[in-house]
Amino acid sequence: MPEGRIVKALSGFYYVADGERVIQCRARGLFKKKDAKVTPLVGDWVRYDVISDKEGYVMEVADRQTELIRPPIANIDLAVLVFSMREPTFSSGLLDKFLVHTEHAGIDAVIVLSKADLASPEEVERIVGKYQKVGYQVIPTSTLTGEGLDQVRAALAGHISVFAGQSGVGKSSLINHLFPGMSLQTGQVSHKLGRGRHTTRHVELLPLDVGGYVADTPGFSSLDLVDMSELELAQAFRDFQRYADSCKFRGCLHLSEPGCAVLAALDAGEIDADRFRHYQQFSEEQKEQKRRNKSW
Repeated sequence: MPEGRIVKALSGFYYVADGERVIQCRARGLFKKKDAKVTPLVGDWVRYDVISDKEGYVMEVADRQTELIRPPIANIDLAVLVFSMREPTFSSGLLDKFLVHTEHAGIDAVIVLSKADLASPEEVERIVGKYQKVGYQVIPTSTLTGEGLDQVRAALAGHISVFAGQSGVGKSSLINHLFPGMSLQTGQVSHKLGRGRHTTRHVELLPLDVGGYVADTPGFSSLDLVDMSELELAQAFRDFQRYADSCKFRGCLHLSEPGCAVLAALDAGEIDADRFRHYQQFSEEQKEQKRRNKSW
């Protein structure tokens, strides 16, 4: 039975890439049952049954390495988090929330600072240094000067990547500069609201000339924390993990527990104070979300 990867899902059809050809498939009936264990997603590696040169049925879905719910996509192994230095202004709090979600999903992240030409070199370098210390690759870019574009292309090579970040930061424009001819939809920043308009409405994997795929998706439509536990939230901070094993208590949440090695590292200046403050805020937000969603 032939195999391939679902590269687009639209109006009940799954488009399966198998080498140079793409087969338009419907899902076999078993996937549509209420008790179905899995529903095919873009990014899935599948087996399909051919009924013509261009049509077929998805028969089996292979085990997934990763899975995102919003956007619905499987087997992503790299998140490119695009945050602008200006228009809209860089938000470390929002970036940290995106990083929590990529860490929780088991997806590595590259941070791309767009519109770097609009900020001072000192401001850009401060942000680069901060997140490099945590353990992330950070690439300042400018579609006007071409800064960083080759580095981003190299980071994408061979991966199945998703671009995410604030709307209006230039995600689609960046991809169009990196890979001319893709013509992703782009939106303008609303100067009245200070944010952009989302332009991408369905999920699709686009093949890259450097190998791999990039997902043309609406981005993360939800950043709720209710689907993870308190401990999973703490574990989603990569900079905490190098100290967590030294905490006095197993399952330490690094908030007020005695003998907490993370709090000791914070006091010693080894953990960024803003990152830790965001962790505290996310913890409170998580508790509030769980309280609102509690079934009585």
